[in-house]
Amino acid sequence: MKLVKTDKRRFSLKSTRTTTLVLATSALVLAACGTTSSTSSTSSGSTSQPSGSATSGNITWWASPIGQVGIRANLISHFEKAYPKIHVTLESAPTNTDTNRSQLVTEISGGSTSPDVFMGDVIWPAQFGAHGLAVPLSKYLPSSYFAKFAPGLVAGATYKNQVYGSPLFEDQGFLYYRKDLLAKANLPVPKTWQQLESESLTLEKDNLVKYGFVWEGDSYEGLTCDFMEYLTSAGGKVVNSSYTQAQLNSPAAFKALTFMRSLITSGASPQAVTTFQEPQAMAVFDAGNAAFLRNWDYAWSNSQNPADSKVVGDVGVAPLPTFAGQSYPGYSNIGGWNLYINPHSKNVAADLTFIKWMSSTEAQTILGKTYSEIPTVESVRQTLAASSSTPPPLRVAAQTRLVPRPAGTPNYPQLSTAIYTNVNGALSGSMSVSAALKAAQSQAQTALSGGL
Repeated sequence: MKLVKTDKRRFSLKSTRTTTLVLATSALVLAACGTTSSTSSTSSGSTSQPSGSATSGNITWWASPIGQVGIRANLISHFEKAYPKIHVTLESAPTNTDTNRSQLVTEISGGSTSPDVFMGDVIWPAQFGAHGLAVPLSKYLPSSYFAKFAPGLVAGATYKNQVYGSPLFEDQGFLYYRKDLLAKANLPVPKTWQQLESESLTLEKDNLVKYGFVWEGDSYEGLTCDFMEYLTSAGGKVVNSSYTQAQLNSPAAFKALTFMRSLITSGASPQAVTTFQEPQAMAVFDAGNAAFLRNWDYAWSNSQNPADSKVVGDVGVAPLPTFAGQSYPGYSNIGGWNLYINPHSKNVAADLTFIKWMSSTEAQTILGKTYSEIPTVESVRQTLAASSSTPPPLRVAAQTRLVPRPAGTPNYPQLSTAIYTNVNGALSGSMSVSAALKAAQSQAQTALSGGL
């Protein structure tokens, strides 16, 4: 799980492990009070005046390696051509996102003015915003700036009505399927979860494949991602809009988890899926032993690498299904990275110039067209999707609906743990679905209330 292309899954999984944010000092708590009380431009339409110059100065950008080698340097080069009086120094952040976060917390909480801008996980806004570790961007940028991003991305970057992260590139769940097997069985690409289960069983029964559907069912953050997709398609939510009340013990959650369990009990998915993370699910699919796979965008390149895959040329990509009776497609959980500003930066105006350029058509096209990262700006997504030369996941991304994880609380790590441990318990059969949801509801409510 790393940010280089061969192990890019880090930003979807390792970046969301449930380590607890370092406790803030008294001074940091006071700083947080100041940031959360500032006026939001998204609601008032007004913006504040940032410090420094918007067209000159020095910026330090803290960023982990992104996909292919050279992306960060290429982006900086293009930015500096557009703004020759702003110099950007790259600081390469750790590829382990928990280590990355820990170092940032230590530096920023200690008052360091560097880095000025940092690349961070999509689930950081509440944790960093609550402790004064990031600037509320909506204090300086108008609502029109945030309107250009794909639906769901800004909601995931918001904490207490303030937007803290500017979406840079994203990842999401996709349905990978064996085109050759569906053709042999004369089956369509499934659009509902029930259809996927039925087709999986048909392909197994006809001895065309060992397993029908493989996915991430282990007790870890990836299972929270998967569960969010089923839950949202069933019409449910984890919490209410104010993050004061958990909503996990609901009919929608019961429907979602009951179906997930049925995938295993019916034989559509192997029992071992309860121990699968991304690498294990992908390995089974790439070995030719599964008809369907739920995974992130990097699974495409893995499936087309002859050194790792026996299914090169036989893989299709589609949006995730939904439940019967619901509008297609289903929902894809959001992974990826945002750009944040250090509240101690001396040149916020230049920082904002850098962040705004990174969300420009030029920068987003470089990320998508040149490096196959999924752009966050909707217009760029649609433009790339129209090109036949665009890799399938990027074409499909423009058709999907996104849902963020319920990370709008500083205690998201505890909330996610409440979800994935109990969902895994139901999947493995050690708990009933009802018991698992009751336990998840209780533990989630404790997390929302600030308990451990």
